[in-house]
Amino acid sequence: MTSSFYRIALISAVALLTACSQSKTDPNYVASASLPSYSQDNFQQYINETKQWLSQHRIFKTDNIEKELQANAPFELIPENQNGDAVLLVHGLGDSPYSFMDVAQHLVAQGYLVRTILLPGHGSKVGDLMLPTLKDWQNVVSHHVALLKPKANKLWLGGYSTGANLVTSEALNDDGIEGLLLFSPAFKPESAVVKWAKAASYLMTWADRDPETNYTRYNSLPMNGAAVYYDTVKVVQHDLKNTTYNKPVFMMISEGDSVIDTQFPTSVFQKQFINNNNQLIWQGERDLSIEKTTRFSMYRPDLQIVNGSHMGLLFSPNNAEYGQQAAIRICNNGQSKEQEKACEQGADVWFSSYGSREEGKTLARLTYNPYFEQSMEKLDTMMKGQL
Repeated sequence: MTSSFYRIALISAVALLTACSQSKTDPNYVASASLPSYSQDNFQQYINETKQWLSQHRIFKTDNIEKELQANAPFELIPENQNGDAVLLVHGLGDSPYSFMDVAQHLVAQGYLVRTILLPGHGSKVGDLMLPTLKDWQNVVSHHVALLKPKANKLWLGGYSTGANLVTSEALNDDGIEGLLLFSPAFKPESAVVKWAKAASYLMTWADRDPETNYTRYNSLPMNGAAVYYDTVKVVQHDLKNTTYNKPVFMMISEGDSVIDTQFPTSVFQKQFINNNNQLIWQGERDLSIEKTTRFSMYRPDLQIVNGSHMGLLFSPNNAEYGQQAAIRICNNGQSKEQEKACEQGADVWFSSYGSREEGKTLARLTYNPYFEQSMEKLDTMMKGQL
Protein backbone atom coordinates (compact mmCIF):
# COMPACT_ATOMS: atom_id res chain seq x y z
CA MET A 1 0.00 0.00 0.00
CA THR A 2 2.88 2.38 0.75
CA SER A 3 4.30 3.11 -2.69
CA SER A 4 0.81 3.23 -4.16
CA PHE A 5 -0.22 6.15 -1.98
CA TYR A 6 2.73 8.25 -3.09
CA ARG A 7 1.92 7.62 -6.73
CA ILE A 8 -1.61 8.94 -6.39
CA ALA A 9 -0.04 12.40 -6.47
CA LEU A 10 1.26 11.81 -10.01
CA ILE A 11 -1.96 12.66 -11.86
CA SER A 12 -0.39 14.23 -14.89
CA ALA A 13 -0.30 13.83 -18.64
CA VAL A 14 2.72 11.54 -18.35
CA ALA A 15 0.96 9.30 -15.81
CA LEU A 16 -2.14 9.14 -17.92
CA LEU A 17 -0.18 8.21 -21.01
CA THR A 18 1.67 5.55 -19.05
CA ALA A 19 -1.58 4.10 -17.76
CA CYS A 20 -3.04 4.02 -21.24
CA SER A 21 0.03 2.31 -22.67
CA GLN A 22 0.02 -0.54 -20.16
CA SER A 23 -1.22 -3.87 -21.38
CA LYS A 24 -4.91 -4.45 -20.81
CA THR A 25 -4.67 -8.16 -21.48
CA ASP A 26 -2.97 -9.29 -18.24
CA PRO A 27 -5.81 -10.99 -16.33
CA ASN A 28 -4.43 -9.75 -12.99
CA TYR A 29 -5.59 -6.25 -13.87
CA VAL A 30 -9.06 -7.14 -15.18
CA ALA A 31 -12.02 -7.13 -12.80
CA SER A 32 -14.28 -10.13 -12.34
CA ALA A 33 -17.94 -9.85 -13.32
CA SER A 34 -18.99 -9.59 -9.67
CA LEU A 35 -17.80 -9.98 -6.08
CA PRO A 36 -18.35 -13.10 -3.97
CA SER A 37 -21.22 -13.31 -1.51
CA TYR A 38 -20.44 -12.78 2.18
CA SER A 39 -23.93 -12.97 3.74
CA GLN A 40 -24.21 -16.74 4.27
CA ASP A 41 -26.16 -17.99 7.29
CA ASN A 42 -23.19 -19.80 8.84
CA PHE A 43 -19.46 -19.30 8.80
CA GLN A 44 -18.51 -22.67 7.36
CA GLN A 45 -20.75 -22.04 4.38
CA TYR A 46 -19.08 -18.64 3.99
CA ILE A 47 -15.64 -20.30 3.97
CA ASN A 48 -16.70 -23.00 1.51
CA GLU A 49 -18.44 -20.69 -0.95
CA THR A 50 -15.65 -18.10 -0.77
CA LYS A 51 -13.01 -20.76 -1.50
CA GLN A 52 -15.10 -22.03 -4.38
CA TRP A 53 -15.41 -18.51 -5.80
CA LEU A 54 -11.68 -17.90 -5.38
CA SER A 55 -10.85 -21.18 -7.09
CA GLN A 56 -12.78 -19.94 -10.13
CA HIS A 57 -11.65 -16.30 -10.15
CA ARG A 58 -8.20 -16.16 -8.57
CA ILE A 59 -5.06 -15.74 -10.67
CA PHE A 60 -2.78 -18.24 -8.93
CA LYS A 61 0.88 -17.35 -8.43
CA THR A 62 2.22 -20.87 -7.82
CA ASP A 63 1.34 -24.46 -8.59
CA ASN A 64 0.20 -24.96 -4.99
CA ILE A 65 -3.44 -23.99 -5.42
CA GLU A 66 -4.61 -25.26 -2.04
CA LYS A 67 -1.88 -23.33 -0.22
CA GLU A 68 -2.92 -20.11 -1.96
CA LEU A 69 -6.59 -20.71 -1.23
CA GLN A 70 -5.83 -21.30 2.44
CA ALA A 71 -3.88 -18.04 2.63
CA ASN A 72 -6.56 -15.94 0.95
CA ALA A 73 -9.82 -17.48 2.15
CA PRO A 74 -11.49 -16.60 5.45
CA PHE A 75 -10.74 -19.09 8.20
CA GLU A 76 -11.89 -20.19 11.63
CA LEU A 77 -9.74 -21.58 14.45
CA ILE A 78 -11.50 -23.44 17.25
CA PRO A 79 -9.59 -23.81 20.54
CA GLU A 80 -9.19 -27.14 22.32
CA ASN A 81 -9.86 -25.44 25.65
CA GLN A 82 -12.40 -22.70 24.97
CA ASN A 83 -12.61 -19.70 27.28
CA GLY A 84 -16.02 -18.73 25.88
CA ASP A 85 -14.83 -15.57 24.10
CA ALA A 86 -14.25 -14.90 20.42
CA VAL A 87 -12.26 -12.58 18.16
CA LEU A 88 -13.12 -11.42 14.63
CA LEU A 89 -10.10 -10.23 12.64
CA VAL A 90 -10.17 -7.93 9.58
CA HIS A 91 -7.17 -7.50 7.26
CA GLY A 92 -5.99 -4.35 5.48
CA LEU A 93 -6.05 -2.89 1.99
CA GLY A 94 -4.42 -5.19 -0.54
CA ASP A 95 -3.85 -7.90 2.04
CA SER A 96 -5.47 -11.22 2.91
CA PRO A 97 -6.53 -13.25 5.95
CA TYR A 98 -2.96 -14.59 5.99
CA SER A 99 -1.99 -11.26 7.58
CA PHE A 100 -3.50 -12.51 10.84
CA MET A 101 -2.20 -16.08 10.75
CA ASP A 102 0.28 -15.66 13.61
CA VAL A 103 -1.97 -13.47 15.76
CA ALA A 104 -4.87 -15.88 15.21
CA GLN A 105 -2.73 -18.89 16.16
CA HIS A 106 -1.71 -17.13 19.34
CA LEU A 107 -5.28 -16.18 20.26
CA VAL A 108 -6.67 -19.67 19.70
CA ALA A 109 -3.94 -21.07 21.96
CA GLN A 110 -5.31 -18.77 24.69
CA GLY A 111 -8.78 -20.26 24.29
CA TYR A 112 -10.44 -17.76 21.95
CA LEU A 113 -12.62 -18.80 19.02
CA VAL A 114 -11.02 -16.89 16.12
CA ARG A 115 -12.45 -15.97 12.74
CA THR A 116 -11.03 -13.91 9.91
CA ILE A 117 -12.98 -12.50 7.00
CA LEU A 118 -12.06 -11.55 3.44
CA LEU A 119 -12.83 -7.97 2.43
CA PRO A 120 -14.58 -7.96 -0.98
CA GLY A 121 -12.15 -7.30 -3.81
CA HIS A 122 -9.32 -9.18 -2.13
CA GLY A 123 -7.84 -12.66 -2.44
CA SER A 124 -8.53 -13.16 -6.13
CA LYS A 125 -6.78 -10.70 -8.46
CA VAL A 126 -5.94 -7.06 -7.96
CA GLY A 127 -8.33 -6.00 -10.73
CA ASP A 128 -11.17 -6.96 -8.39
CA LEU A 129 -10.29 -4.00 -6.17
CA MET A 130 -11.96 -1.89 -8.84
CA LEU A 131 -15.32 -3.34 -7.69
CA PRO A 132 -15.99 -2.85 -3.95
CA THR A 133 -17.65 0.10 -2.27
CA LEU A 134 -17.43 1.27 1.32
CA LYS A 135 -20.76 -0.46 2.00
CA ASP A 136 -19.34 -3.78 0.83
CA TRP A 137 -16.58 -3.56 3.42
CA GLN A 138 -18.81 -2.24 6.19
CA ASN A 139 -21.49 -4.84 5.53
CA VAL A 140 -19.17 -7.85 5.57
CA VAL A 141 -17.84 -6.73 8.97
CA SER A 142 -21.32 -6.09 10.38
CA HIS A 143 -22.70 -9.37 9.06
CA HIS A 144 -19.95 -11.47 10.57
CA VAL A 145 -20.09 -9.60 13.87
CA ALA A 146 -23.77 -10.54 14.04
CA LEU A 147 -22.96 -14.14 13.05
CA LEU A 148 -20.27 -14.53 15.73
CA LYS A 149 -21.99 -12.81 18.66
CA PRO A 150 -24.23 -15.79 19.58
CA LYS A 151 -21.11 -18.00 19.72
CA ALA A 152 -19.30 -15.89 22.33
CA ASN A 153 -19.70 -14.60 25.86
CA LYS A 154 -17.52 -11.66 24.83
CA LEU A 155 -16.69 -10.63 21.28
CA TRP A 156 -13.50 -8.72 20.47
CA LEU A 157 -12.75 -7.08 17.14
CA GLY A 158 -9.27 -6.88 15.67
CA GLY A 159 -8.10 -5.01 12.60
CA TYR A 160 -4.95 -4.21 10.68
CA SER A 161 -4.56 -0.87 8.87
CA THR A 162 -7.79 -0.35 6.86
CA GLY A 163 -9.33 -3.23 8.81
CA ALA A 164 -8.60 -1.30 12.03
CA ASN A 165 -10.66 1.60 10.69
CA LEU A 166 -13.58 -0.69 9.93
CA VAL A 167 -13.61 -2.49 13.28
CA THR A 168 -13.17 0.75 15.24
CA SER A 169 -16.23 2.28 13.60
CA GLU A 170 -18.15 -0.95 14.21
CA ALA A 171 -17.22 -0.98 17.91
CA LEU A 172 -17.97 2.70 18.43
CA ASN A 173 -21.49 2.03 17.18
CA ASP A 174 -22.07 -1.31 18.94
CA ASP A 175 -21.90 -1.46 22.72
CA GLY A 176 -21.95 -5.25 22.51
CA ILE A 177 -18.29 -5.36 21.43
CA GLU A 178 -15.94 -6.16 24.31
CA GLY A 179 -12.92 -4.26 22.99
CA LEU A 180 -10.49 -3.61 20.15
CA LEU A 181 -7.16 -5.02 18.93
CA LEU A 182 -5.65 -2.49 16.51
CA PHE A 183 -2.50 -3.06 14.46
CA SER A 184 -1.10 -0.11 12.47
CA PRO A 185 -4.50 1.64 12.56
CA ALA A 186 -4.84 3.73 9.40
CA PHE A 187 -7.05 6.41 10.99
CA LYS A 188 -5.16 9.04 9.00
CA PRO A 189 -2.84 8.45 6.01
CA GLU A 190 0.67 9.84 6.07
CA SER A 191 0.19 11.28 2.58
CA ALA A 192 -2.59 13.86 2.22
CA VAL A 193 -2.90 13.14 -1.52
CA VAL A 194 -4.94 10.00 -0.78
CA LYS A 195 -7.99 12.22 -0.31
CA TRP A 196 -7.92 12.85 -4.07
CA ALA A 197 -8.09 9.16 -5.00
CA LYS A 198 -11.82 9.28 -5.79
CA ALA A 199 -11.40 12.24 -8.14
CA ALA A 200 -8.31 10.63 -9.65
CA SER A 201 -10.25 7.44 -10.34
CA TYR A 202 -12.24 9.28 -13.03
CA LEU A 203 -9.00 10.06 -14.86
CA MET A 204 -6.94 6.93 -14.34
CA THR A 205 -7.64 3.41 -13.16
CA TRP A 206 -4.41 2.60 -11.36
CA ALA A 207 -2.52 4.28 -8.54
CA ASP A 208 0.19 1.67 -8.94
CA ARG A 209 0.75 -1.34 -11.21
CA ASP A 210 3.53 -3.73 -10.30
CA PRO A 211 4.11 -7.39 -11.16
CA GLU A 212 1.71 -9.54 -9.12
CA THR A 213 4.06 -12.12 -7.68
CA ASN A 214 3.10 -12.36 -3.98
CA TYR A 215 0.54 -15.07 -3.23
CA THR A 216 -0.50 -13.51 0.12
CA ARG A 217 -1.19 -9.91 -0.96
CA TYR A 218 -1.48 -7.55 -3.91
CA ASN A 219 1.48 -5.51 -5.11
CA SER A 220 -0.64 -3.08 -7.16
CA LEU A 221 -3.50 -0.76 -6.26
CA PRO A 222 -6.43 0.54 -8.31
CA MET A 223 -7.56 4.08 -7.58
CA ASN A 224 -10.90 2.67 -6.42
CA GLY A 225 -9.16 0.68 -3.67
CA ALA A 226 -7.41 3.82 -2.44
CA ALA A 227 -10.67 5.76 -2.63
CA VAL A 228 -12.61 3.21 -0.57
CA TYR A 229 -9.78 3.15 1.97
CA TYR A 230 -10.11 6.92 2.29
CA ASP A 231 -13.86 6.49 2.77
CA THR A 232 -13.04 4.39 5.85
CA VAL A 233 -10.79 7.24 7.06
CA LYS A 234 -13.59 9.76 6.80
CA VAL A 235 -16.01 7.46 8.61
CA VAL A 236 -13.70 6.52 11.48
CA GLN A 237 -12.61 10.12 12.00
CA HIS A 238 -16.29 11.15 12.10
CA ASP A 239 -17.07 8.36 14.56
CA LEU A 240 -14.11 9.31 16.78
CA LYS A 241 -14.83 13.02 16.79
CA ASN A 242 -15.82 14.42 20.19
CA THR A 243 -16.22 10.98 21.75
CA THR A 244 -14.47 8.66 24.18
CA TYR A 245 -14.35 4.88 24.18
CA ASN A 246 -14.31 3.12 27.54
CA LYS A 247 -13.83 -0.48 26.40
CA PRO A 248 -10.33 -2.04 26.43
CA VAL A 249 -8.06 -1.24 23.48
CA PHE A 250 -4.77 -2.85 22.45
CA MET A 251 -2.92 -0.76 19.87
CA MET A 252 0.39 -1.48 18.16
CA ILE A 253 2.21 1.10 16.01
CA SER A 254 5.66 1.44 14.48
CA GLU A 255 7.41 4.80 14.67
CA GLY A 256 8.93 4.10 11.26
CA ASP A 257 5.52 3.49 9.61
CA SER A 258 5.48 5.48 6.35
CA VAL A 259 1.87 4.61 5.47
CA ILE A 260 -0.04 6.18 8.35
CA ASP A 261 0.17 9.39 10.33
CA THR A 262 1.31 7.82 13.61
CA GLN A 263 0.57 10.92 15.69
CA PHE A 264 -3.17 10.74 15.06
CA PRO A 265 -3.87 7.25 16.49
CA THR A 266 -1.47 7.73 19.40
CA SER A 267 -3.29 10.96 20.26
CA VAL A 268 -6.62 9.12 20.07
CA PHE A 269 -5.20 6.42 22.34
CA GLN A 270 -4.04 9.00 24.88
CA LYS A 271 -7.11 11.25 24.92
CA GLN A 272 -10.12 9.21 23.77
CA PHE A 273 -9.47 5.57 24.64
CA ILE A 274 -9.92 5.74 28.41
CA ASN A 275 -10.10 2.19 29.76
CA ASN A 276 -7.59 1.49 32.54
CA ASN A 277 -6.51 -1.77 30.88
CA ASN A 278 -5.55 -0.21 27.56
CA GLN A 279 -2.12 -1.01 26.17
CA LEU A 280 -0.11 0.72 23.44
CA ILE A 281 2.88 -1.06 21.95
CA TRP A 282 5.21 1.53 20.40
CA GLN A 283 8.03 0.26 18.21
CA GLY A 284 10.56 3.06 17.99
CA GLU A 285 13.22 5.17 19.60
CA ARG A 286 11.19 8.17 20.74
CA ASP A 287 9.55 8.14 24.15
CA LEU A 288 5.88 9.01 23.69
CA SER A 289 5.36 9.89 27.36
CA ILE A 290 1.92 8.28 27.16
CA GLU A 291 0.68 6.16 30.03
CA LYS A 292 0.05 2.45 29.40
CA THR A 293 2.71 2.38 26.68
CA THR A 294 5.40 -0.25 26.20
CA ARG A 295 8.25 0.85 23.94
CA PHE A 296 10.50 -1.52 22.02
CA SER A 297 13.58 -0.22 20.21
CA MET A 298 13.57 -0.99 16.50
CA TYR A 299 17.15 -0.06 15.82
CA ARG A 300 18.49 -3.60 15.94
CA PRO A 301 21.87 -3.93 14.20
CA ASP A 302 22.09 -7.47 15.60
CA LEU A 303 19.15 -8.37 13.35
CA GLN A 304 20.10 -5.92 10.55
CA ILE A 305 16.94 -3.93 11.29
CA VAL A 306 16.98 -0.15 10.73
CA ASN A 307 13.44 0.60 11.87
CA GLY A 308 9.93 -0.84 12.09
CA SER A 309 7.39 -0.99 9.29
CA HIS A 310 3.65 -0.87 8.67
CA MET A 311 3.26 -4.61 8.02
CA GLY A 312 6.01 -5.95 10.26
CA LEU A 313 3.94 -5.88 13.45
CA LEU A 314 1.81 -8.88 12.56
CA PHE A 315 4.27 -11.67 11.90
CA SER A 316 6.32 -13.81 14.22
CA PRO A 317 10.06 -14.24 13.59
CA ASN A 318 9.15 -17.89 12.95
CA ASN A 319 6.63 -17.17 10.19
CA ALA A 320 7.60 -19.25 7.15
CA GLU A 321 6.82 -16.56 4.59
CA TYR A 322 7.64 -13.31 6.39
CA GLY A 323 9.74 -14.24 9.43
CA GLN A 324 13.46 -14.04 10.11
CA GLN A 325 14.14 -16.74 7.51
CA ALA A 326 11.51 -15.33 5.17
CA ALA A 327 10.64 -17.10 1.96
CA ILE A 328 9.17 -13.84 0.66
CA ARG A 329 11.53 -10.87 0.47
CA ILE A 330 9.92 -7.52 -0.43
CA CYS A 331 12.56 -5.57 -2.35
CA ASN A 332 10.22 -2.87 -3.68
CA ASN A 333 11.07 -0.59 -0.78
CA GLY A 334 11.39 2.89 -2.29
CA GLN A 335 15.05 2.59 -3.27
CA SER A 336 16.91 2.84 -6.55
CA LYS A 337 16.32 0.23 -9.23
CA GLU A 338 19.92 -0.92 -8.76
CA GLN A 339 19.37 -1.54 -5.05
CA GLU A 340 16.05 -3.25 -5.71
CA LYS A 341 17.68 -5.54 -8.27
CA ALA A 342 20.53 -6.36 -5.88
CA CYS A 343 17.97 -7.23 -3.21
CA GLU A 344 16.09 -9.49 -5.62
CA GLN A 345 19.32 -11.25 -6.57
CA GLY A 346 19.98 -12.19 -2.96
CA ALA A 347 22.36 -9.47 -1.81
CA ASP A 348 22.95 -9.03 1.90
CA VAL A 349 20.22 -6.65 3.05
CA TRP A 350 19.05 -4.70 6.06
CA PHE A 351 15.35 -4.32 6.85
CA SER A 352 13.22 -1.20 7.23
CA SER A 353 9.96 0.54 6.52
CA TYR A 354 9.16 1.67 2.98
CA GLY A 355 11.19 4.68 1.85
CA SER A 356 13.95 4.47 4.45
CA ARG A 357 17.51 5.30 3.42
CA GLU A 358 20.79 4.22 4.99
CA GLU A 359 24.13 5.06 3.43
CA GLY A 360 25.83 1.94 2.14
CA LYS A 361 22.87 -0.34 2.89
CA THR A 362 20.42 -2.14 0.62
CA LEU A 363 17.08 -2.21 2.41
CA ALA A 364 14.28 -4.76 2.09
CA ARG A 365 10.92 -4.35 3.81
CA LEU A 366 10.83 -5.48 7.42
CA THR A 367 8.12 -8.13 7.43
CA TYR A 368 8.25 -9.50 10.97
CA ASN A 369 8.09 -8.36 14.57
CA PRO A 370 11.19 -9.20 16.64
CA TYR A 371 9.07 -8.53 19.74
CA PHE A 372 6.10 -10.62 18.66
CA GLU A 373 6.09 -12.85 21.74
CA GLN A 374 6.44 -9.92 24.17
CA SER A 375 3.69 -8.02 22.34
CA MET A 376 1.33 -10.98 22.54
CA GLU A 377 1.99 -11.25 26.29
CA LYS A 378 0.81 -7.64 26.65
CA LEU A 379 -2.20 -8.44 24.49
CA ASP A 380 -3.10 -11.39 26.72
CA THR A 381 -2.94 -9.44 29.97
CA MET A 382 -4.99 -6.59 28.47
CA MET A 383 -7.72 -8.97 27.27
CA LYS A 384 -7.81 -10.68 30.66
CA GLY A 385 -8.05 -7.33 32.45
CA GLN A 386 -4.84 -7.88 34.35
CA LEU A 387 -2.86 -4.74 33.47
